[in-house]
Amino acid sequence: MYGICNLSIVPLRLEPTDVSEMVNQLVFGEHFLILEKTKKWSKIKLAFDGYEGYIDNKQYENISEETYNLLENNENHYAGELIDFIIDKQDNLTTIPLGAKLPFYTDNKFSINERIYSYEGKVNHKTLEKTAIVEIAYQFLNVPYLWGGKTPFGIDCSGFTQTVYKLCGIPILRDASEQATQGEVLSFIEESEPGDLAFFDNEEGKITHVGIVMNDYNIIHAHGKVRIDKLDHSGIYNIDKQQHTHKLRVIKKII
Repeated sequence: MYGICNLSIVPLRLEPTDVSEMVNQLVFGEHFLILEKTKKWSKIKLAFDGYEGYIDNKQYENISEETYNLLENNENHYAGELIDFIIDKQDNLTTIPLGAKLPFYTDNKFSINERIYSYEGKVNHKTLEKTAIVEIAYQFLNVPYLWGGKTPFGIDCSGFTQTVYKLCGIPILRDASEQATQGEVLSFIEESEPGDLAFFDNEEGKITHVGIVMNDYNIIHAHGKVRIDKLDHSGIYNIDKQQHTHKLRVIKKII
């Protein structure tokens, strides 16, 4: 069985209950494999990054295996506006956030099953230059931190980096510890370039945080909100608190 998210933002939960922790989100247009289905909940696996969790059966639409496979082989198009709306043929409006997927997009129209939508906003669909990573990251500045979030209404550290990279046409994994397994290790902070990813660990040595390297030893990351701080050999120096908040583990060059 297969499905697609037909709502703006939907929580993906750790367990099949409304009070369970939100570990991730689906944004409009994301498709997935349904692993298990009960009366109210479905355990799903996202096509984009293989992330698994539970979604309410009322918050998605079923698609055929053929449609799923077509989506896998179709060029990805993502909404490039911070927040916008789409319209179906019955003039129903649906809001969509930055990074929403537009299935089978062409000439300002796209479709889910038999329903055709119109979208007039900016569309991201090409693999952009590395310099675009920081430019797109700026669009999320001051977005509040939200565990499991990946939209302009709330985002966590790895949801931020994954969404920014996605909008640049570069797929990476969801969690910071997973993203840290990708790319090339840089030996020194001086080797880093804007757009590289810096990873930080806790006292047990587990990677728990990630941010995007900027010019002049700055970093943009989600900590309370998406913010810009200083990056040095020790880690992140919080400008407001005047202290280090995260211990640097490694810097990775993804592209």
